[in-house]
Amino acid sequence: MAKTITSKVFVVADNIDTDQIIPAQYLNLIPTIKEEYEKLGSYALAGLPDDVNPIKFVPEGQTKTPYGIIVAGRNFGCGSSREHAPIALGAAGVEAVVAESFARIFFRNSVATGELYPVDTPVRICDEIKTGDEATLDLDANTLTVNGKTYELKPLGDVRPVIDAGGLFNYARQSGMIAKA
Repeated sequence: MAKTITSKVFVVADNIDTDQIIPAQYLNLIPTIKEEYEKLGSYALAGLPDDVNPIKFVPEGQTKTPYGIIVAGRNFGCGSSREHAPIALGAAGVEAVVAESFARIFFRNSVATGELYPVDTPVRICDEIKTGDEATLDLDANTLTVNGKTYELKPLGDVRPVIDAGGLFNYARQSGMIAKA
């Protein structure tokens, strides 16, 4: 399935941990309950320090972000093993995170939940673009185009169809690995 995402980007640097992605006090929200899933989105990236990230990822009083793509540095999603981290970002409207590297558990949770595409960039781009820039992520061509410049990305490989399906369980049902519900 062809997939491109065009959106404003939200830019962060290195070592964005799961406490910054979704602070612990919101982990009591249950993502399978629609209202709580939406509320979870309103707290996405609420743990970022204001002095480093003065622009709020989700505007006050909203549940959705205007930024469908996050561009990050190294080690995005480090810290605790929280499925809530990619779920909160997905609930806020994030479709992809493009980073130099991901914490392994965040990457796996992103794939398992099918909430967003964790895409690796072989070059540091978080220092070249700014929050609010418009970008197009082409998952078929493995490119991110921002401000007229195109960056080559690493292909998602075997995890892409799992995310396309909406997560591990949906993929297993669609491929006949488990019975359809």
